[in-house]
Amino acid sequence: MKKKPRLSFWQIFNMSFGFLGIQMGFALQNANASRILQTFGAEVEHLSWFWLVAPITGMIVQPIIGHYSDNTWNRFGRRKPYFLAGAIMAAIGLILMPNSPEFATFMPALYVGAGMLMIMDASFNVAMEPFRALVADKLPSDQRTLGFSIQTALIGVGAVVGSWLPYVLVNWFGVSSEAGEGSVPVYLILSFFIGAGVLVGSILLTVVTTKEYSPEEIAQFVPDEPEPESEKSLGILDIFRDFANMPKTMKQLGLVQFFSWFALFSMWVFTTPALAQHVWGLPASDRSSPEFNEAANYVGVIFGVYNLVAAFFALLLPAIAAKVGRKMTHSICLTIGGLGLMSIIFITSPEMKWLLNLSMIGVGIAWASILAMPYAILAGSIPIRKMGVYMGIFNFFITFPQIVNGIFGGQIVKHFYGGHAVYAIVTAGLLLIIGAATVYFVTDKDDVVVKH
Repeated sequence: MKKKPRLSFWQIFNMSFGFLGIQMGFALQNANASRILQTFGAEVEHLSWFWLVAPITGMIVQPIIGHYSDNTWNRFGRRKPYFLAGAIMAAIGLILMPNSPEFATFMPALYVGAGMLMIMDASFNVAMEPFRALVADKLPSDQRTLGFSIQTALIGVGAVVGSWLPYVLVNWFGVSSEAGEGSVPVYLILSFFIGAGVLVGSILLTVVTTKEYSPEEIAQFVPDEPEPESEKSLGILDIFRDFANMPKTMKQLGLVQFFSWFALFSMWVFTTPALAQHVWGLPASDRSSPEFNEAANYVGVIFGVYNLVAAFFALLLPAIAAKVGRKMTHSICLTIGGLGLMSIIFITSPEMKWLLNLSMIGVGIAWASILAMPYAILAGSIPIRKMGVYMGIFNFFITFPQIVNGIFGGQIVKHFYGGHAVYAIVTAGLLLIIGAATVYFVTDKDDVVVKH
């Protein structure tokens, strides 16, 4: 069995560069989807229901894309056709979502916007999953932490640009922030257009500069043993069999992921109403005043901060993990992130808003680890010939907690927190700390031979 050749920093960089564009589009969605849906008439307690389309589409799409990318090879490659197609569809969603009122002749703009959110989420998932598998495909085990860390750094840069772009267009370039009742401001529409262009362009750079291993080359990197009779292909039904036979490490990481992604979903959905109510002191019914838009724009600023921190901190993760281990690294990072979210409760006026950036430093440290450490731990426990499908199945542990949150989160805010969204953010911080404790139970073994 041959060992995979080590790649240079720039080969790894180019291989992951498309994730910059994906995350720029994803950040535009995360920071602005709630405000767009509120502009179109959504109530605060219903926001999490609209956001359900993201994890549901991810749960369905990623394992299927992973399975078929494992079993695809043509002149364009193995993973590349999928993330290129996903990027094009996501770009279309980015262009159409803020322009939903243009389609109001056919149905209410709120439903059109929710439909565009669904298209974007499905497309982001099509594009994201093969990138995770591509890193595991191409890199030897001793470069995987570096590979996922570079990927996380590029994710951070893309997310910073996407999160800050609306604020920059208004405050640096003087793009109008005026908007009619029920309409999205011009600067936000322009931001989504720019995001769509960067998304497609960055994916194309990866497609052009990265060569995938052919099936014959991949066969040289796996043990020369016959495929078990029990694993002969059943087509799409293979996904269910693989799910039932998932590695032990994946199951253990599932609990960590549940607490982490439940918390992240709360942050993405409720930060805008939380800041508008708790920091700016606005009533829940205010969805279009200049003060509301100021609060919503500042969400983009602080989301950019946590992504900027993640971009830099991700590059430190390999060295930290080498010193204290991947499990301890992840546990510490989640704890710091939880404390950062919980600290938001102490920020109670627009004059104190700069302190939100300090809170987001902790979130950025956790976000860097969430995007890198679980995958670095997981990759060594997965058979190489099933890397794509198991990376897709692993997405179940990202989407399921978001679905649970999406169903119940808004109702918890309404009935238990009296409509005060900031308490959902505090709860999210507590859950990150609980997730940090569960990392202790994860088995971290690199490149074990997995037998079913």
